[in-house]
Amino acid sequence: MKKTLTALCLGALMTGSALPVVAAEFPTLDTTGVAELTVTPDVAIIQVEVVSKGKEPLDVKRSSDKAVAGFIRRLEAAGVKREQIESANLIINPDYKFHKDAEPQLLGYSANRQVTVRITDLARVNDILDSALTSGINRVGNIRFELSDDMAAREKVRQLAIDDARTKAEALAKGFGAKIQGVWHIRYYDQGPVRPVMYKAAAMEADSGVGESYQSGDITLSDRVEVTYRLRD
Repeated sequence: MKKTLTALCLGALMTGSALPVVAAEFPTLDTTGVAELTVTPDVAIIQVEVVSKGKEPLDVKRSSDKAVAGFIRRLEAAGVKREQIESANLIINPDYKFHKDAEPQLLGYSANRQVTVRITDLARVNDILDSALTSGINRVGNIRFELSDDMAAREKVRQLAIDDARTKAEALAKGFGAKIQGVWHIRYYDQGPVRPVMYKAAAMEADSGVGESYQSGDITLSDRVEVTYRLRD
């Protein structure tokens, strides 16, 4: 007999429409497969920023450009590839002093320029930060840790959930003296992208290096699949 396989996905939920479920006229078994997978991030995203102040817009721009250029030279000398560095943004704003019952007074200008560095050698996070501050960068933004191949991790935890559903179904069917003929219906909801973890300070022992304090937490992925199996008549 031809199998009927339907999947209710996230897109159907978002549009408010659900695929119809045909009532089975034969014995079925409903199972829910769940899984969790803990993985260690292998990519660090470091964001730093230089803030310059001065009387003229050109002056603050040049000051920011000089600091960023120096930082990039240090990174490249340390083996960081240019494609791992983002530094194109520049924001210049006037700085005013406001007075009651008087026109605002222009004090000068401030320039903000952010640099984002993506590295795969997590042991170098502290060195990157030291290099940034040495080069004139005066603000450290967030540090987050991600997976270089989150799709592979998502596929792995999804397969674990599928295996869990199948194992439960086989055990239940066997326990009741029945046998599984095949899959009748599947409900699956996409779990969405893997969320990165932010930097967290680790407790350091007396003989530990400072760089070891920049550690990431593990990322926990979860998945779930609901399956209806057809039992043999």
